[in-house]
Amino acid sequence: MDALALEKKAQRNAELRERLMQLKKERNAIILAHFYQRPEIQEVADFIGDSFGLAQKAKETDADVILFCGVHFMGESAKILNPQKTVIIPDERAGCPMADMVNVEGLRKLKAQHPNAKVVAYINTSADVKAETYICCTSSNAKRVIESVDSQEIIWVPDKNLGHYVSQFTDKKMIIWEGYCNTHDQLSVEDIMTLKQQHPEAVVVVHPECRPEVVSLADYVGSTTGILKYCRESSHKEFIIGTEDGTRYMLEKDSPDKTFIFASKYLVCPNMKVNNLKKCVEALETMKPEIYVPKDVADAARASLERMLEVAPA
Repeated sequence: MDALALEKKAQRNAELRERLMQLKKERNAIILAHFYQRPEIQEVADFIGDSFGLAQKAKETDADVILFCGVHFMGESAKILNPQKTVIIPDERAGCPMADMVNVEGLRKLKAQHPNAKVVAYINTSADVKAETYICCTSSNAKRVIESVDSQEIIWVPDKNLGHYVSQFTDKKMIIWEGYCNTHDQLSVEDIMTLKQQHPEAVVVVHPECRPEVVSLADYVGSTTGILKYCRESSHKEFIIGTEDGTRYMLEKDSPDKTFIFASKYLVCPNMKVNNLKKCVEALETMKPEIYVPKDVADAARASLERMLEVAPA
């Protein structure tokens, strides 16, 4: 992109930011953004976080309107926790393929096959699935959630990689659903080993949504917030990063003196990236797309989310 195009883009973004701040004030809105969002969105957010932090902030806010910059299930969770508030998202096409890999019918069949088991659902699930769940979790508190459940048998949905990782820290029987994150699951051992050869002093940090064989190569495994904290506090200066590219913004902001090498150029979630500043402005102007969750579903799902929020991250 040439200098003139960059200048025009910067000017346009500045105009959009100004309009967004005006609308936010008029609507008494809060802007929540996931770490995987574009830098331009993270720059204007009132709070940037992972799924656990965003769920906490959504429940605590006194704003009338929540503009949730993430994917659809995150907006649903915010609405479930705040039924009286208006929750909007920049683009209703921002879905989650992993969340789509588990459905209510299949989960009910599995529950019938294991009547003594309790369902633990990764927060990356639809409201309908959460309504069938005893407790939700995020990657930051999954191990503690499993131990908090008063059952020796756990049905885990939908991420098999995170399920495998968590299963190493419990003696409970885990029945693991065969879902996965399209972005994290494609990271390979070869990707990591190639970069380790090129950067022998670099520390490898990965998200537990990666495949088990990739996780086994890591020096640190953790949630997005955990990865950010580890890199910020580490004395090392070079890191191979095995999670979504959107974390680059906060990693470099926290530690401008350190080098972050992303393990693959494909660590980009296309669903997270459909949101942009223009869509944020349009959402607050039109108050659409708005998130709706049927009351019976929301009431059932709320219990599983609130149980999760009582279990702090590890």
